Amino acid sequence: MKELIEYIVKNLVDKPEEVEVKELSGESSTSIGISVAEDEAGKVIGKEGRIVNALRTIAKAAGAKEMKRVSLEIITKEER
Repeated sequence: MKELIEYIVKNLVDKPEEVEVKELSGESSTSIGISVAEDEAGKVIGKEGRIVNALRTIAKAAGAKEMKRVSLEIITKEER
C-alpha cells in the first residue's frame, strides 16, 4: 500500500525526491504519512481536497483487501 501511494504522489509533484511516505501498521489499522515540500502540498491536496480524497479512497480500498482501516495524512516540510 505504501508503494502505491508513494508512486502516485511522486508523479503529482515537481520535486519527487522530497517525497517521503511512512507507514505505521497495527493489527486492525494502518496509518500513512505523506511528507512533501511546503510549496508542493497544494498539488497533493488539490482543489477542494479532491486529490487527497481520491488518495484516501485508494488507500481505503487497498486496506479493505487486508481487512484494515487506513488513515492518510499529509505533512509539509519547511523549506530551509
